[in-house]
Amino acid sequence: MQGTGRSGQAQSTEGQGALNRQDDATAAPPRWTVVIPCYNEEAFIGATLASLAAQTERFALIVVDNASTDASAAVVRAWAAAHPHIATHLIDEPKPGQVHALRAGLLAVTTELVAVCDADTEYPPAYLARAAALFDARGPGTVAVLAHDAVAGAEATLPARARRWLYSNVIPYLLSGQAHAGGYAHCYRTAALGAAGGYDAAIWPYVVKDHELAHRMLKQGNIAYATDHWCVPSLRRADRKGVRWTLFERIVYHATPFALKDWFFYDFLAKRFVGRKQTDVVLRQREWTTKVP
Repeated sequence: MQGTGRSGQAQSTEGQGALNRQDDATAAPPRWTVVIPCYNEEAFIGATLASLAAQTERFALIVVDNASTDASAAVVRAWAAAHPHIATHLIDEPKPGQVHALRAGLLAVTTELVAVCDADTEYPPAYLARAAALFDARGPGTVAVLAHDAVAGAEATLPARARRWLYSNVIPYLLSGQAHAGGYAHCYRTAALGAAGGYDAAIWPYVVKDHELAHRMLKQGNIAYATDHWCVPSLRRADRKGVRWTLFERIVYHATPFALKDWFFYDFLAKRFVGRKQTDVVLRQREWTTKVP
């Protein structure tokens, strides 16, 4: 999905956003790029980057600073200096909104596979390797691999595994044509993501963009899940009134067949979000509540 971007702020992997380059010119380029949009995540992004540093699969990293006012960028630069073997790029995207940050980052991706990660989520060491194995096992018809969320320290408990098994083997078939994972847990074939239109405010400038994008990705192919593919998002949660859909909207979403999902998103849900002013920019709010397991 390499491109010049809308404003020149989205620098390519060879542009001035490069903090590190691949240290071994003779090595094959990595199969993966990890893209992290970032807005005022100084307190969280260090743990996210530490979890990525432990990955068993090689990757390039693109962090998009979406006009942060804290030291998020400094944390990324320090991490890059400590991990010179990982090609790391820091891109500035001044236009507010996660959708703009994601688009800027994805325009710089040149690898076969891309993982969209959140700056406040931790990923187990085999996260990328497990997703790659699923892509390979399922074949080119699988265009996305989505991970389950887990609570730190409880990933291997029987209830947690049972829930992941249910959402891997039952729910995707009962409620097909939908996303069953948050936006912090999405991996894509880069070419398919580009064919679907990627993250684009001209297509969907509202919240719950992970579900809308999954709808477009399902027009390109299949989405895979697995019981042992998970990550650990932060326990903080944004005010649901500001960034989520209502129970009624979720019921309509689940009840709407895939053939009518265009109507659901672009006629039904978009109009309701416009009325409530639930554009992607509201995700920049930091009125968090903590949900303790």
